[in-house]
Amino acid sequence: MIEQLKNNKTGNFFLLAGPCVIEGEEMAMRIAEKIVNITDKLGIPYVFKGSYRKANRSRLDSFMGIGDEKALKVLEKVHNTFGVPTVTDIHAADEAAMAADYVDILQIPAFLCRQTDLLVAAAQTGKTINIKKGQFLSPLAMQFAADKVIEAGNKNVMLTERGTTFGYQDLVIDYRGIPEMQSFGYPVILDVTHSLQQPNQTNGVTGGMPQLIETVAKAGIAVGADGLFIETHENPAVAKSDGANMLKLDRLEGLLTKLVKIREAIM
Repeated sequence: MIEQLKNNKTGNFFLLAGPCVIEGEEMAMRIAEKIVNITDKLGIPYVFKGSYRKANRSRLDSFMGIGDEKALKVLEKVHNTFGVPTVTDIHAADEAAMAADYVDILQIPAFLCRQTDLLVAAAQTGKTINIKKGQFLSPLAMQFAADKVIEAGNKNVMLTERGTTFGYQDLVIDYRGIPEMQSFGYPVILDVTHSLQQPNQTNGVTGGMPQLIETVAKAGIAVGADGLFIETHENPAVAKSDGANMLKLDRLEGLLTKLVKIREAIM
């Protein structure tokens, strides 16, 4: 999987993109079809992203999902219909084998990147594992998270930068972390949209700065990120999770077109 994403004919970055959470089959299929058409045209290797369940929400009344099996079957349908890999988060060790039956890549949320049992269970599925860097960790500390997967017998590791906690309600991106983590020998992805979150708002709903998505994405490609992670939705204003920092779907093609040109310029 990793070789397929990195060693593509165009030399492009690869893309993990889709809605924050699977809200329904029709919505997921529309978004997937749109992104597949764009990435095929631009020669960008593509992975459809969608969480089958959102366990890390601020409030009890927050939307968590449409049901685990139902959402996982939507991800499987995306894969089977469009022929693209899929990725989803897991939050506990006993979820790893279940999710691995439906998706190609298991993602470890940033808050959970030090959870040994979770990393080992994910590794034992044999799937590619994407570990998000904790907002509380230095880039160099992510070597130990990756080592847990490797030592559990799985060499298919990717790492994702998603910002570092700055005060109580902000994140900052240290772009030095991308080459630092690449020095471990794994592909490094920049999570553009989560890096622009504004957590811990007093209303219990995470805020964001989507107006900076293009700026952050351009910088990530300029410093050599192997891939980008972008959450996108047809109408972020009504998204059931993370709408405040998502990219509106109709803006994705214009952004990716610019990013491909930057990639070409630095190759």
